[in-house]
Amino acid sequence: MGLQLTDDEIDALLKEVKQVPRDFHKKIRLKEKRGHKEFEINIAGADQSRFRIIFRQSKFNPLDFSVILGYVIPNTNQVFRLRRYNGKSHEHTNKIEQEKFYGFHIHTATERYQIADWDEDGYAEQTDRYSEHHGALECMLESLWICRFICG
Repeated sequence: MGLQLTDDEIDALLKEVKQVPRDFHKKIRLKEKRGHKEFEINIAGADQSRFRIIFRQSKFNPLDFSVILGYVIPNTNQVFRLRRYNGKSHEHTNKIEQEKFYGFHIHTATERYQIADWDEDGYAEQTDRYSEHHGALECMLESLWICRFICG
């Protein structure tokens, strides 16, 4: 990808207030793709950063989903995944820690995974904060300094 962020830079991006339209849920229009349905929306950060929320849902398995908060790298259309809220459809392994688990989990970008040349958001923790894709989306919106009332 080329871009490498420190843990402090990742934390600052996560804490930056993101302006989501009040009628955000009404704008969700899932597009059919190969084997899944997908939705994306670009949102602005209070400090002029650009973010993208990406939602993917398998057509075949309701527990196979991802809700992603990405940072759009300046002057590109590339997305650096800051957080990813995944369903309970596969076993996950934290490669550095050699931890395996099967369940709902939240990925977070880390500096150490980038240095090790793994996916930026390769580290994940199990969660019981949601049990389906709507809950994962709400979990993301609640935990990421999202501001729903600024935009109309």
